[in-house]
Amino acid sequence: MSVPTVIIHRDADMLAKAVAARVITGLVDVQSSRGSASLVLTGGTVGIATLAEIAASPARDAIDWRHLDIWWGDERFLPSGDPERNETGARAALLDQVDLDPARVHVMRGPDSGMTAEESADAYAEKLHRAALPEDHGPAPSFDILLLGMGPDGHVASLFPGMPALYETRPVVAVHGSPKPPPTRISLTLPVIQAAREVWVVAAGAEKASAVRLALSDTGPVQIPAAGARGRQRTLFLLDRAAAAKIPASLGRISSP
Repeated sequence: MSVPTVIIHRDADMLAKAVAARVITGLVDVQSSRGSASLVLTGGTVGIATLAEIAASPARDAIDWRHLDIWWGDERFLPSGDPERNETGARAALLDQVDLDPARVHVMRGPDSGMTAEESADAYAEKLHRAALPEDHGPAPSFDILLLGMGPDGHVASLFPGMPALYETRPVVAVHGSPKPPPTRISLTLPVIQAAREVWVVAAGAEKASAVRLALSDTGPVQIPAAGARGRQRTLFLLDRAAAAKIPASLGRISSP
């Protein structure tokens, strides 16, 4: 796993703009070398704001959207179209505005599919398995960019501190009894996250500062799941100044005044 690089932006708005620009550049670079690319989306305020900034960017058309696979790190187990679903926010902010191949938009199914949460998790694991290539050496693709938000408790995706999902070796699990509503969710697990080529943890706000500090320390992922959010080739912690307030000044570099 890679050692995190910390980049600090002035505020949440600047952070969303900068992450959007970084996503566009990263996907274009991958597509230039391999023809296609994969992106794992996250929800949350900054996650959805980032997608809106991609949609607003004149550079968005540099991405070959038809050759991009879209995945999710987690999803709330709610019916399709529910405003609380990460998919719903992503579609409104970006996905419905670009020419994606619908077969390459891989959603986590909700209860309206007739599946239980466990069946939905198993179905997503099967999608990942079918998409994995021999060179991925695992049950899921090595995603090119995997975006993660982070909660004040240090959770990433729907992996919450101390919960059984943190011990899972399966690629996708159903999460019950989430401390953050809704209680039932579907989530990628740490082994799949850690198999991604690049993992970007995006966090804004003073309420995240303590968790950011712990995630960048020697704290284990059972206590602070974000401490386990590491990519194979690169890990970025993309923060605003408030979220970075409690880390050593030597650890991060200021990217915007």
